[in-house]
Amino acid sequence: MLTTENKFILIINCPDKEGIIASVSNFLFKRNFNILESSQFKDTKNNQFFMRVCFTNISDLKKFKYNNLQVDFKKISKKFKMQFNFYDMSKKQKVLIMVSKFGHCLNHILYQWKTGSLNCEIPLIVSNHSDMKEIARPYRIKYNVININKTNKQQQEEKLYNLIEDYKIDLVVLARYMQVLSPQICKILEGKIINIHHSFLPSFKGARPYNQAFLQGVKIIGATAHYVTEKLDEGQIIEQDVARVDHTKTLGNFISIGRDIENLVLKNAINWHLERRVIINENRTIVFN
Repeated sequence: MLTTENKFILIINCPDKEGIIASVSNFLFKRNFNILESSQFKDTKNNQFFMRVCFTNISDLKKFKYNNLQVDFKKISKKFKMQFNFYDMSKKQKVLIMVSKFGHCLNHILYQWKTGSLNCEIPLIVSNHSDMKEIARPYRIKYNVININKTNKQQQEEKLYNLIEDYKIDLVVLARYMQVLSPQICKILEGKIINIHHSFLPSFKGARPYNQAFLQGVKIIGATAHYVTEKLDEGQIIEQDVARVDHTKTLGNFISIGRDIENLVLKNAINWHLERRVIINENRTIVFN
């Protein structure tokens, strides 16, 4: 049975040109690799080509030297002016979850992780409150409270960043973390923070989006998972989903329906990020799902 222990991912971004797919396929074939998945997309506006290839070594893995791939591929990358990365999927990414006082997304993520639906390590949970500590306890994950307010924000974010460095965190997930991160930390961790916003962005940005939607009498509510940038709720969107509502629904109904959507949307976004299916392309994402 093929597992992540013998899978590799190649991500490519370069100007579009004839022969890219053939060159990549031939490169892998000559080194006795078997392609399991291959997805491509051309951004016609910018003439940029994107490609994700999942492959495995069909010969003796003990003789395989992963680092040689990076060196050997440079000849092709130079020819096509490529930006590229190889990823060894046997190395699990480390995920930090941040939460405040609403635990539905945290609970869902931990359950999906425990049952094997999220292939990662979760060594740490950080919160600005202690309310969700009991949810984390059965999973035996360290729960760290960092109280942040206007007067201590810089100092406390330094603590947060030190934890990220100490635990070698690859991805930060804001699972209804209700504090706005500073532009500095957003810039440092660009492309490595995923937030769940409880509206169908770009509608109803900012605080209390369910209240905003209810007062507007909308007929569709939704949730959005996006990368965090310096601009609030304007990062590149990874996943969205919606549900229909009508005049009979109360604000409480909006919130209850919305939470189920949040759980699904955030789980999908995390999973696709971990599987290297998401590529940032300016203010948008390419998602090979």
